Amino acid sequence: MVFKIADNIISPLGRTSELNYLAVKSGVSALAPYELRGLEERVYASLFSDGERESLQFEGLSRFESLVYRSASQALEDAGGKFDVAGKDVVFVLGTTKGNIELLQGNTSEESVLPGESARRICSRLGITTTPIVVCNACISGLSSIILASRLLESGAFKYAVVCGADVLGKFIISGFQALRTLSEEACRPFDIERCGMNLGEAAATVVLSSEPAEGKCWSIVEGAVRNDAHNVTAPSPKGEGAYLAISQVVEGCDPQHLAMVGAHGTSSLFMDQMESVALERAGLCEVPANSLKGYFGHTLGAAGILETIITMKALEEDLVPGTKGFEELGVSSPMKVSSNPVSAGGKKIFVKTVSGFGGANAAILASCDVDNSDKKFEVPGFKETHRVRITPSEIILDGAAVSLPEGISGKEMLSFIYKEKIGGYPQFYKMDLLSRLGFVASELLLAAEGKERFAVTDSRAVILFNRSSSLMTDRKYLETISEENYYPSPALFVYTLPNIITGEIAIRNKYNGETSFYILPEKDGEVMEKVLKSAFGDKKTASAIAGWIDCTDENRFEAEMFIAEKK
Repeated sequence: MVFKIADNIISPLGRTSELNYLAVKSGVSALAPYELRGLEERVYASLFSDGERESLQFEGLSRFESLVYRSASQALEDAGGKFDVAGKDVVFVLGTTKGNIELLQGNTSEESVLPGESARRICSRLGITTTPIVVCNACISGLSSIILASRLLESGAFKYAVVCGADVLGKFIISGFQALRTLSEEACRPFDIERCGMNLGEAAATVVLSSEPAEGKCWSIVEGAVRNDAHNVTAPSPKGEGAYLAISQVVEGCDPQHLAMVGAHGTSSLFMDQMESVALERAGLCEVPANSLKGYFGHTLGAAGILETIITMKALEEDLVPGTKGFEELGVSSPMKVSSNPVSAGGKKIFVKTVSGFGGANAAILASCDVDNSDKKFEVPGFKETHRVRITPSEIILDGAAVSLPEGISGKEMLSFIYKEKIGGYPQFYKMDLLSRLGFVASELLLAAEGKERFAVTDSRAVILFNRSSSLMTDRKYLETISEENYYPSPALFVYTLPNIITGEIAIRNKYNGETSFYILPEKDGEVMEKVLKSAFGDKKTASAIAGWIDCTDENRFEAEMFIAEKK
């Protein structure tokens, strides 16, 4: 269990957590219609004004980096110097879906777009000296960041974590969601019978976590879990499988009557809201008050999980369950206790927060301000490797032996050859981007070497991957589809601009409902990767993992060094 010692939110509703909470309490929304240059459709969203963007800008940092820096530095100031930010026991964890991606359209170097480099620049300004970790897990990135940071602190790898989730909006991101036909041209209506899509938002939210509690009562992260639907990379499981597994794990042993509320994802999407209602009913929580905050902030992507956690904490401190703005009549099949107005929390100060996203990803945490879990033990059992594969454009080494290849074959053609000769029978392979093809081939070779019957493991195997360049190769290709001369956004390409999609592809192929997580580092760092993987084995459900490094910058420059790890 870890403890929150400070927090901050910067959104169009305000620059402090308190101002943002007061806006929600008063029913104020930042959502409004916009006609944005370069986009052919109107967008209803929560955006910073030009003046706000200018005032938030920090010299030498991008718009995205400035927003993260402002939020994180304010949270650290509010922490009151409780620790030396430059100490080796402090880690910076950044959750984002696309970071600096809007810079890719300009004349800046591609290096400036890399999320790990952004995190390193922010750390330099904050004075943090350890290697930053970027969580790139689609829309669950923020909540995944809290879960990762909690594990790293509980495992003893660090004592303090500065955890920030953030995204800014521009042509790249908005056009992609428009291409997927997921956006509404009016204010969103979560869980409502008349809901017709979601709104996007931009924000940054930060929590400072400690392995030791502050004086007096403070909020703690009691439990966290990430689980995969193993169903589809864009559509949620109709049974809510991943969300149900994540929720049921964090509330295990907790009487639902003790819960103040469930902070649901509630994007106002037809199928996502429906899935959540099913998952909550399956988890036995349909009688617990639930809400969505998307009607105030829109879907803030990488910031959502952290921002909404902070607002929920602020509300419960005043014994309130915030209302769901835009909601009038329940429009999901499973029963839910949703209200458009704030309701009493009944003095309870323990809640569940959930988030779901592309790649079949689902996350949940249990947070409390009045439950003593001081005797809770977090075990770090370690792991052992059983099989390892290394793939470069010119060779494949499996468990120390070279895989035979035809003379002269290399690069992308080599991956297709291996698929045809050794895998086959999975046409989805040809729809994948190169990063996903690389990870897919590597995982299939590992599983063949393992020799177990396919589907022998389901919710006990994780997929945990790292890289440096995110999905840069596919980002470039998608950018070509939204040029002013040839504006025709490709939804198929846009999906693969999320690097975590490969973890979802592996999960779907093998019916893995375990954790799937994707992390980005400034460079390949075995020590950091080992700390993250060790902490992941602290999850009581995880018995093994497909893990490792997978990076791809073009058809002839890629590397996969992946392995199967088993809990000791």
